[in-house]
Formats: sequence, C-alpha cells, structure tokens
Amino acid sequence: MERKINRREKECEEKHSNSEGSEQDKDYKTSLITLNVGGYLYITQKQTLTKYPDSFLEGIINGKIMCPFDADGHYFIDRDGLLFRHILNFLRNGELLLPEGFRENQLLAQEADFFQLKVLSDAVKSRWEKEQLASRETTFLEITDSHDRSQGLRIFCNAPDFIAKIKSRIVLVSKSRLDGFPEEFSVSSNIIQFKYFIKSENGTRLVLKEDNTFVCTLETLKFEAIMTALKCGFRLLTSLDCSKGSIVHSDALHFIK
Repeated sequence: MERKINRREKECEEKHSNSEGSEQDKDYKTSLITLNVGGYLYITQKQTLTKYPDSFLEGIINGKIMCPFDADGHYFIDRDGLLFRHILNFLRNGELLLPEGFRENQLLAQEADFFQLKVLSDAVKSRWEKEQLASRETTFLEITDSHDRSQGLRIFCNAPDFIAKIKSRIVLVSKSRLDGFPEEFSVSSNIIQFKYFIKSENGTRLVLKEDNTFVCTLETLKFEAIMTALKCGFRLLTSLDCSKGSIVHSDALHFIK
C-alpha cells in the first residue's frame, strides 16, 4: 500500500515538474521577438526592445503603436535594415559602439530619431560633430635630414594614418624582403626616424636594419615620403634652395594640408 502511494506521489511530482518546465519554455519562447526591418530579420528579447520607455520599439511591443506584419507574422518596420544592427546593439549594450571607419553618422542619427531614442541620437550627433571638427584641423608634415648617422632621416606628421601609409610604401620599395615595417625605425605613431645607415663608395647613404640587412637608400625613402605626401594632398611650404639641386637633397621640407 505504501509503495503504491509513494509511486503516485512520485508521478504527481514528475507531472508538476514537467508542467513547470513547459511553462518556462513557453515563457522563454514568447520573450523572443522577430523583427523584419527593411527585409532584414532580427531576433532579440522583449526586454531589449522595451528597454527605453516611450521609444518606438517599446510602443510596438506593448501595443501602444500599431505595426504591420509580414507574411510570416513578424513585425515589419520599413526602415534601413543594415543600420538597424547599430540600433539593436545600442539597446543591448547601453552605449554607442560603431566599427572603425564608420561614415554614416547622419543616416544613423535619422534612424535614432525615428525610433525615438534620444540618448542614441545625441550620442551619434556628438560623434559626428567631433569628426567634423577633426577633419578641419590642419595636418602638418615635416621631413628633416640631419646628415648624421645617429639621426638620419626623420619624418613627422600629426596624422598617424599618413605615417601608416609611409610605412606601407617603404615595405613595397624595400630592396630586402620585409614582412612588415622594421620597428627599429618607428619612434611613435607620428614619427619615423631612420638612424641606421652607412655610406657606400659612391657616397650614397644606405639604410640598414639592426641585423645589417639592406633596406634601401636614404634618398629613396625621402623621395617616397615626398611623393606620398603630394598624392595625399599635402602642399609644400618650404622655400627650396636651388643650390641643393633636387628636392630630395633639401635638409628640411615642411608640408601642410
């Protein structure tokens, strides 16, 4: 008799446990929302979309705003589907995180305004304003040749992206097989200084790595830096001394952009 009672109790417990599990599964499934934004499907949790009260998405999910459905029964929002990933990432992370080189600030600000996310809209507009100010700042470039073994050729630019271009170009014109730019010549993100060189029999100064691997001539480096500067829109400010001959023989060259 006791065995039958225990068995029944066990069966009741299992049924109760299974019913609780199914309820939890049901709740979890209903908490997932699929959005069709401009043809792109996004799946996220209800709590993510309702994070900001009085926003467009919170209004849709809580039935305050009418929204059409697509053929599969998903909410359909006729907006930029690609940019919506940044909207969703903001809702998930609580901060604006954009990939390097992102240039669609104006469009993203418009999307943030549509979705009634003022915090995001303000963050995007602030980022956009900072980029515009930075683009107006003057970029300086200085190429100096001290004709001294311990100093050699020095390239300074307050724009690190230009220094990166110079490095890439030097790898291409190198006489040796370089897997990358020789770090012993890099002082900072704004300065390259070629210290290691010797003079050949004909007076040409050769740039050497610390392992005495020949890279190229110092004059070649100066020429490549000048050509890269002109291609990037820099303007030469230095008054050239005709007695020096070629521009690559000038002790100091100053550019501006």
